[in-house]
Amino acid sequence: MKNLREQIEALRDEITGFNSNDPAQVEEFRIKYLGTKGQLKNLMGELKNVPVDQKKEAGQLLNEFKQFVEAHYETLKSNSSSAADAADTGIDLSLPGDPTPLGSRHPVTLMRNQIVSIFQRLGFAVAEGPEIEDDWHNFGALNLPAHHPARDMQDTFYIQQNPDWVLRTHTSSVQIREMEKGKLPIRMLMPGRVFRNETVSARSHCFFHQIEGLYIDKNVSFADLKQTLYFFVKEMYGANVKVRFRPSYFPFTEPSAEMDVSCFICGGEGCHVCKKTGWVEILGCGMVHPNVLSNCGIDPEEYNGFAFGLGVERPAMLKYGVNDLRLFSENDVRFLKQFTAAT
Repeated sequence: MKNLREQIEALRDEITGFNSNDPAQVEEFRIKYLGTKGQLKNLMGELKNVPVDQKKEAGQLLNEFKQFVEAHYETLKSNSSSAADAADTGIDLSLPGDPTPLGSRHPVTLMRNQIVSIFQRLGFAVAEGPEIEDDWHNFGALNLPAHHPARDMQDTFYIQQNPDWVLRTHTSSVQIREMEKGKLPIRMLMPGRVFRNETVSARSHCFFHQIEGLYIDKNVSFADLKQTLYFFVKEMYGANVKVRFRPSYFPFTEPSAEMDVSCFICGGEGCHVCKKTGWVEILGCGMVHPNVLSNCGIDPEEYNGFAFGLGVERPAMLKYGVNDLRLFSENDVRFLKQFTAAT
């Protein structure tokens, strides 16, 4: 038993001192120590010479040594494979790596997230819906029956194979889907991309992004709407921003209004973005029309509410001083990388 222990310790020291990444030498190691005629096999044969009362202890000692040799071999094999892979690729792993440029969020995404975060502080949750909508959710339920003249205002992209389906012209369709669920009260934001067949210019595009808000409860007033939007504008553009409401018309709200803010591009002096007026319209709003509530199964005698909708690109233009809306969709890296610090 003493002789066996001494042989194991001598071999352990010998194996511990063997380190090589050369696959040929690693294979020689395997044959020498783990092969059918290797050192480990020879040691196992010595077990028959150990006294019976010491066989159990000797067996444990040999088993531990076997595990040690196999683990050392696996380590050698792994290191030799890594070295071979590196040599095959011709890459010098000691050289510093190429730097990876830091990416950034798109300015429209930055603006969307900022707008959503402001309204979330007022208790608004976020809901999303499909970009391809049926006629009912995009028009009919919003008090726009067939042949209603206001449908012409939407400049709609219809699906050629089935004209009852359209690329949604607003995210109001998501409002309808939320109201149809019948879970009242509702305080929701609906962000998303919308599509309209408009001429592409510095102020408009055939696709853009909207965020609409909806609040349905008992005893909601137009004053609640105005204070909600005042809070949003002050948080977005600062306490000194000038705001005005103008009466307007939307089939799905009554009364309706549009909200303007003073143009940050020209400081109110007049430019092509504000059409020389010094004001930029950023959203439309109003009290939800009773017909819309009825279409969604909500009793307008018991509940009322307000809705608003704003594009994301136009507030982004004001926020970042961008004078051409087309820049947001041209994917010019020189333009987009300016917003790295803003992420």
